Amino acid sequence: MLDIIRFHQPNILVGIRPIERVDEAALFDSEAAALGRAVAKVRRQSGAARIIARTLLGKVGLPPMPILKTNSGVPTWPAGIVGSLAHHDTVAAAAIADKNAIGALGIDIEPNEPLPDGLIDLIATPREQGMYDSRLLQRRDLFVLKEAIYKACFSLYNEKLGFHDVETDIKSNTGYVKKIDCIFSIELYISKDIIGLAYQH
Repeated sequence: MLDIIRFHQPNILVGIRPIERVDEAALFDSEAAALGRAVAKVRRQSGAARIIARTLLGKVGLPPMPILKTNSGVPTWPAGIVGSLAHHDTVAAAAIADKNAIGALGIDIEPNEPLPDGLIDLIATPREQGMYDSRLLQRRDLFVLKEAIYKACFSLYNEKLGFHDVETDIKSNTGYVKKIDCIFSIELYISKDIIGLAYQH
C-alpha cells in the first residue's frame, strides 16, 4: 500500500510504503547486480524504495526503468528529473520533482521514536540546542532534516557534511550549510514516521 504524502512544495511528489518480504523481486536485473552480495534485508529495502520511485515516475508519464547509483552512491534519475530515496527498517520513501522546478532534492525517513541516548550533542549544534526545546531535540526531527539536506547538497556540490555543518531553522523552513554558504528549504512530515524533505529551486 503506497501513500502519497503532500508537502507545502507542490512541485515535489513524495510516496511512502511499508517494506514487504517480496520487495526484493521488484529489483531490475541491473539493480540487483549492482547490489552485489547485499543481504536480503538490504535488497528488500532497495526494492521497496524503487517501487515507490517508479510509481511516482509513472505519475509524470515515465515508464518503469532501473534506478542505479553512481560510484558515490547517489541514485541516477531520468533526464529532467531530480529525486531521492530513503528507508528505515520497515518503511521506504521516495521523492521526485521536475528539474526545471526543483534543482536539488533530498528525503529521509525515521520511525517516530526518541533518539537513542547521547546523540543530541552529535546532531544538534550549540545554536540549535539553544533554539529548540528539549522535547524537539530528543525527537528525530533534526536528524531527518539534516540527512535530507546532506542528500540534496551532495547531489549538487559533491560535498560530504557532518551534522554540525548544517544548521536548521524549522520555524522559517530553512537549513543553512556553512561549509558552502548555501540555503535549502526544509519541511517535516510527522505521523508514525518522521519524514524530512530538503530542496533548492
